[in-house]
Amino acid sequence: MSRWSPIAGRTVAAAMQLAIALLTAGLDSAELEAWAADELIPVDADGLADFMAGLHVISVVLLSELHEATGEPPAAILQRLAIMAEHRRGTPSAG
Repeated sequence: MSRWSPIAGRTVAAAMQLAIALLTAGLDSAELEAWAADELIPVDADGLADFMAGLHVISVVLLSELHEATGEPPAAILQRLAIMAEHRRGTPSAG
């Protein structure tokens, strides 16, 4: 018996679609990203939890894809991404 019910599968799929929509909006413009954050992110606890689960699944898939494409260990990829994010915000990296 599968551990995922059809309803749970639809919930995860919907959460992933929502997360992708928000991430994609950020690629277009800061204004669209701000609008999407206000309009698309759920305000109720269950909806927010589903959204966060969708973001997590997407992050795991993207990390796996980066690992496959580069051969770089996932920990090194995450460290490099964190450093890039710090530089983008203007915060110097400690490591």
